[in-house]
Amino acid sequence: MCGIIGIVGRGPVNQAIYDGLTVLQHRGQDAAGIMTCDDNRLYLRKDNGLVKDVFRTRHMIRLQGNIGIGHVRYPTAGCSSSAEAQPFYVNSPYGVALAHNGNLTNADILMEDLFREDLRHINTSSDSEILLNVFAHELARQGKYRVDENDIFDAVSRVHKRIRGGYGVVSMLIGYGIVAFRDPNGIRPLVIGKRSTAEGDEWVVASESVAIDALGFERVRDVAPGEAVFIDMAGHFHSRQCAENPQHSPCIFEYVYFARPDSIIDGISVYKARLRMGETLAKKIERVFPDHDIDVVIPIPDTSRTSAMQLANELGILYREGFIKNRYIGRTFIMPGQQQRKKSVRQKLNPIELEFRGKNVLLVDDSIVRGTTSQQIIQMARDAGASKVYFASAAPPVRYPNVYGIDMPSKEELIGHGRDETQIAEEIGADRLFYQDLDDLIKAVLYKKSKMVTRFDTSVFNGEYVTGDVDEAYLRRLEESRSDSAKLERDQRESSVIDLHNSN
Repeated sequence: MCGIIGIVGRGPVNQAIYDGLTVLQHRGQDAAGIMTCDDNRLYLRKDNGLVKDVFRTRHMIRLQGNIGIGHVRYPTAGCSSSAEAQPFYVNSPYGVALAHNGNLTNADILMEDLFREDLRHINTSSDSEILLNVFAHELARQGKYRVDENDIFDAVSRVHKRIRGGYGVVSMLIGYGIVAFRDPNGIRPLVIGKRSTAEGDEWVVASESVAIDALGFERVRDVAPGEAVFIDMAGHFHSRQCAENPQHSPCIFEYVYFARPDSIIDGISVYKARLRMGETLAKKIERVFPDHDIDVVIPIPDTSRTSAMQLANELGILYREGFIKNRYIGRTFIMPGQQQRKKSVRQKLNPIELEFRGKNVLLVDDSIVRGTTSQQIIQMARDAGASKVYFASAAPPVRYPNVYGIDMPSKEELIGHGRDETQIAEEIGADRLFYQDLDDLIKAVLYKKSKMVTRFDTSVFNGEYVTGDVDEAYLRRLEESRSDSAKLERDQRESSVIDLHNSN
């Protein structure tokens, strides 16, 4: 999962893009990058690390221009090399830069086509570079010295026909403006914002509405599935539906975990959705455990707080903060490598013993993926003196890999795969485990019949992939590239190359 932002302003946009990326930092902590354009000259800064560490004053001064794009990244199939930090850039045609959130399911085929037919070279293992080159090739196919918005939209239409998967894209065409588009299923989010000034209109496109709010823009609407928008250098807004059969199927895990609670995605409040998750989960606990002996509900910070609070209210049970979080440790779910995840849990959370000692506690988390974090937190609760430790997940069991840009590993690394709830409870050390039912999760997020959303991508829970092109062979290839052992091998290769370079 990544965060993207693009801005067309009336003055310098470097600070606004930086501020927007800090708000989107929760979507990726591996690398960050900003590219701006001033008088047809590009300026780029990108590197591994958090936004605050990648950009220093000297870098910000160099990022000149009133148009630019930015990106925060965490690795999925790729490695954590700074070579894969975005935005990417190609100089033909016109000069095209691109930042991407998501994952292409036909990346291998596209890479071969780009080499054999489009005569383009891919320098990294990032599918974002593949997407950039496909887009650039479709622009170049028109053979025009200058293009207009219709030419750009025609190119995006051909991109949609060639690529598969989930993607939200912001792209910068040198001398033209910002282009943004979304996959035909609307799996990955993309939101438009506008601000009127004395000099003219300014526009922003970002992964979440919270970035638009933080920058003082007005949220206009979401980019529709399959739609492309083009904002030219003068601030004129153009849009067109570029997909033949778009279907609105956003990733439901955005509402469960990834998005900030103060975001609104596809017209749905993430905060309200999480409140309703707590309500439906409480009703399930009342149904399956009517004579419960739970003394206190404790959230696992931060994402589960909203659901846990509402769950406690519904059950009429005391709600307490039992864990204090170290704000300087990143989100463990998106940390590369199992050993790093294990080490970080104890560094990130510290229990308040008086909230646990002698009590039957219900710990609430947003989801359980590998189970490693849950297992350690339950043991921390026992070490703090809890008599019984129950565990509740605001999401159903995660049983299948995600193929649209979330780094959920191979099936064998998912604790929910091949185990029932009793077996999972035993594995993580809980006295009892409660999962949200999938139908209840969908109802909690959708709530009222939406004019925009027709269905959700719930593939991590039920194995039904909305793009219709994912089979067992693809999942096996994905497993080979995404497993912790595969990532460790890539990082070791990268380190060897760096050491060889330094020695020379």
